[in-house]
Amino acid sequence: ATSRRAKMAAPEKRGLGVAPAGYTALTVKFGERQRSPHCLLVKEHQVREGAGTAHPPRRTLFVLNVPPYCSPDSLLRLFTRCGHVQSVDICDKPEPGEKKEKTTSKFFNYKTVMGFQVAYVVFKKPSGVQAAKALSQEGPLLISTESHPVKTGISKWIASYAASVVDPEELKAEVDAYMQDYDKKIAEEEAKAAEEDGVPDEEGWVKVTRKGRKPGLPRTEAVNLRVLEREKQKRARKELLNFYAWQHRETKREHIAQLRKKFEEDKQRIALMRAQRKFRPY
Repeated sequence: ATSRRAKMAAPEKRGLGVAPAGYTALTVKFGERQRSPHCLLVKEHQVREGAGTAHPPRRTLFVLNVPPYCSPDSLLRLFTRCGHVQSVDICDKPEPGEKKEKTTSKFFNYKTVMGFQVAYVVFKKPSGVQAAKALSQEGPLLISTESHPVKTGISKWIASYAASVVDPEELKAEVDAYMQDYDKKIAEEEAKAAEEDGVPDEEGWVKVTRKGRKPGLPRTEAVNLRVLEREKQKRARKELLNFYAWQHRETKREHIAQLRKKFEEDKQRIALMRAQRKFRPY
């Protein structure tokens, strides 16, 4: 009975701020009416030597157990009291220090948050990390306030559905802008290749490209389909030449008969040559 009471009391202790070694527990509540608080586990982010500088050490707060409804803006408002926050990055799991290119598209690479996440809060000064750890001494912090409410439940799903409806004009504008950037990139690559054509590199090698009356075919989808169709027709002709098993047997018999006939003719020719070489004095 004693062990059972201890297990039942364990969640309450965790809610009061008991955290794993190296972490500090911050109790937060979604709203004032919420009875049971939620724990965010925070610690100073540490990186190995030679890693990227996306999340600089001493100024980055690593946050675990971030709930799905907690957005970067919510964390920004939560930790602004500790100092000036430069950036807030929320990820599905801890990532290396390399800076990833952020996608600004509303329609592509869309990902639905299904569970708890981790966050990297970068302060302008190292004192912000220490001030964030000191928040564990205060009462539960509010994530959603009257001035900055966070949508949950039915209202959240309705807002998510409304945001998922695609505006054709906006989608067309984004696709056109992407294609313009792509065409510009291809034109720059072609211009650079034309400048380097015939110019030896550091080791003296010259890159040779195919030119002339019959340049290489562009590897487009239509060209690939034509090549595959041509190869398929060639294979079909070879397969239909000897389709049945009896055709293979007849072909082999005819070939053997021709070899035997040629062998007999060669024997007669050799016998005739030998007869003509005999010595005849009279």
